[in-house]
Amino acid sequence: MGDHSGHSHGLPSGTATGRHRRKLLAVFLITITVVVIQTAGALVSGSLALLADAGHMLSDAAGVSIALLAAWIAARPPTAKRTYGYQRAEVLAALANAVLLIVIAVVIFTEAVRRIGDAPEVHTGIMLSAAILGGLANLVSLLILHSGRKESLNVRGAYLEVLGDLLGSAAVVVSAVVIMLTGYQQADVWASFLIAAMILPRAWSLLREVIDVLLEATPQGVDVEMIREHIVRVDGVQDAHDIHIWTITSGVPVFSAHVVVDEEYLTPHGMDTILDRLSGCLSSHFDTEHCTFQLEPERHAVHEGERHA
Repeated sequence: MGDHSGHSHGLPSGTATGRHRRKLLAVFLITITVVVIQTAGALVSGSLALLADAGHMLSDAAGVSIALLAAWIAARPPTAKRTYGYQRAEVLAALANAVLLIVIAVVIFTEAVRRIGDAPEVHTGIMLSAAILGGLANLVSLLILHSGRKESLNVRGAYLEVLGDLLGSAAVVVSAVVIMLTGYQQADVWASFLIAAMILPRAWSLLREVIDVLLEATPQGVDVEMIREHIVRVDGVQDAHDIHIWTITSGVPVFSAHVVVDEEYLTPHGMDTILDRLSGCLSSHFDTEHCTFQLEPERHAVHEGERHA
């Protein structure tokens, strides 16, 4: 039989990142303001740790701006040449964000190594004030992004970056207090190492998720065999094979499968009934709206090559 699609075949009207654009815009404005203040504070105070924190926040601002641009591009409608539209732009934005984080971490680490044993004097009053301001701004941004972090790669990436910034600001505060109380200038260098060390794991986590999407891996938490078992339990279905599940972008999973059905359902009305049941099953149990099913009789197996689950 030919390909027959479920009735919820259309792509969602908006991506996960697009639904949180206002939150991302608010976080961008907060972050870029603090970047300017912390950079000025770092130049005046001579603190590498504060400059590292400002650099990390600058990468956050860049990442959020890329995500906002990608969300706008992704909202453009599909065309004959781009049948999924531009929704993958969000994934490419997340990739750029992850790479930017890695670059920032390497630059911070390199400068910290250069300063070992030769740390310049740091003016702790300015350093401490700017770090506290950054920490408060990060806390506000975390609260803004909290509700959307599970829906979108870009929102989750921004949330993780802001969380790291909050920890980085805390490290700068601690180092400033240590220098203020003991005069140990190397505390600024060790705080810089700590900030770089906090950036890398989060960058790798985001990069790994992006690579999974680009390689069209099965989405996290999805059990292909469990889905097959649900499909087979649908009345009129004998078996299911050649199951593919992948993600176009955050919040847009896509599913396709060959479904072997009883002969009595190989009529226009019967196929319509089966498609309704299958689409309902995928939508209710696995939150998948974009489904494509190839309905076929058991005898069709002789025309196919090697099957997979």
